[in-house]
Amino acid sequence: MKENLDKLPQQAAEKQQQNKAFFKKLRRKPPRKLDSLMRELHQAEFQRTDCLDCANCCKTTGPLFTQNDIGRIASHLKLKPSQFIADYLRVDEEGDHVLQSLPCPFLGADNFCHIYEVRPRACREYPHTDRRRIYQIGALTVKNTSICPAAFRIVEEMKKRLPGYL
Repeated sequence: MKENLDKLPQQAAEKQQQNKAFFKKLRRKPPRKLDSLMRELHQAEFQRTDCLDCANCCKTTGPLFTQNDIGRIASHLKLKPSQFIADYLRVDEEGDHVLQSLPCPFLGADNFCHIYEVRPRACREYPHTDRRRIYQIGALTVKNTSICPAAFRIVEEMKKRLPGYL
């Protein structure tokens, strides 16, 4: 897995323009069965992918924390939301709460998340490849192909299954 992770940013960069064009065409005229195709591809990929072997998302990318996430996680950690924010979060240039530093402070050396049961919504949904109307988040999906090997493989399979959009 490590060997693939080392090559992933370069592989994603090589496919970036093609992927952007692919999602642009998908957005213009999405196929009728795109949502069911995405569920199928996502499920098939995650039957053979164990995120604990990788955890690259937790090591390189921080999620956005909603107010609900903050309250839920603070309660779990027995902190006041203001203390949780002070200890772990900062406000980014877009006004969103994000982690102060990476890798995620809740990621263990064994790639297990110490707050898994109450993790942020963005973490629960990552890499967003089973999301309805994926064509609406094409830019995010293209970005995720450089972080998540599963997202990269799913997009590559999408292009094979929808050759008319290349």
